[in-house]
Amino acid sequence: MMKDYYEKSMRALKLAGMSERTQQCYTRSVRQMVDFYNKTPDLITEVELEDYFLHRQNEDQWSAATMRIAYCGIRFFFQNVLKREWHVFTYMNAKREKKLPCVLSQKEVFDILSFVTTFHNYAFLSTVYSCGFRLSEGLALQVSDIDKDRMMIHVHRGKGAKDRFVPLPQNTLYLLRRYWVTHKNPMLIFPAMGRGGNQAPVSETPMSIEGVQGAFRQAKVAAGITKRRVSIHTLRHSYATHLLEAGTNPRLIQRYMGHSQLETTMVYFHFTNKGTEDAYEIIDRTMKGFDRVLN
Repeated sequence: MMKDYYEKSMRALKLAGMSERTQQCYTRSVRQMVDFYNKTPDLITEVELEDYFLHRQNEDQWSAATMRIAYCGIRFFFQNVLKREWHVFTYMNAKREKKLPCVLSQKEVFDILSFVTTFHNYAFLSTVYSCGFRLSEGLALQVSDIDKDRMMIHVHRGKGAKDRFVPLPQNTLYLLRRYWVTHKNPMLIFPAMGRGGNQAPVSETPMSIEGVQGAFRQAKVAAGITKRRVSIHTLRHSYATHLLEAGTNPRLIQRYMGHSQLETTMVYFHFTNKGTEDAYEIIDRTMKGFDRVLN
């Protein structure tokens, strides 16, 4: 029975055009609920569903982000697979936390990269940083995505199933060439190595997420980075901040990052003093004169 529901869920998610990552997150949310009650989802009542969310929020103290994924995944399943239009779906909500992302200095980024012990992980993490990729975008990179004549990389189906082009730094191109000749996979830039590391030339799947995440964590600890919430995605935030500090137009950064709204890109102004060095002098000069009103 559970296999049947799983297959129906995956079918609905694929038909809805959800990304592979979203499919995994939504399906995991349903599986967690099923494991909690230890019965098939069609036997779970609306009241039990309410109790489940309250338990996760109050007892397990799930974060707002985790709760939001659970809401979306379970609601999608009940509405599109079980065809349940319950009232609970009209009002359940989790407030989006407005936390600023963590950002590394360029020195901190280079320090982390210097402690990466394998060439394939070094090449991957360096490319993620120098091109502002999401983790999944970097892993999915293919040989045909590299436009060496225009020095651009074509990112296919980024977040929201959107394509974009990002600049390819010269040093990154050299690095990718050096790494590719170690495996010469005709399709993938970062193929799975396989047992013994000899499957890369013929692999049809990219390196594992767990592998590169583990390599990053080890390098971060070795580099002595103690900032909170530092992950591979932090390299992407750092990329945008460093471009902004170097004077890159925010509209271009928005394009390179694949942001739908400029407001999303503008958050990186929180991490830089670019353009504010002489703000005090400007404010002081502008505000002179009002003190003479009472004279």
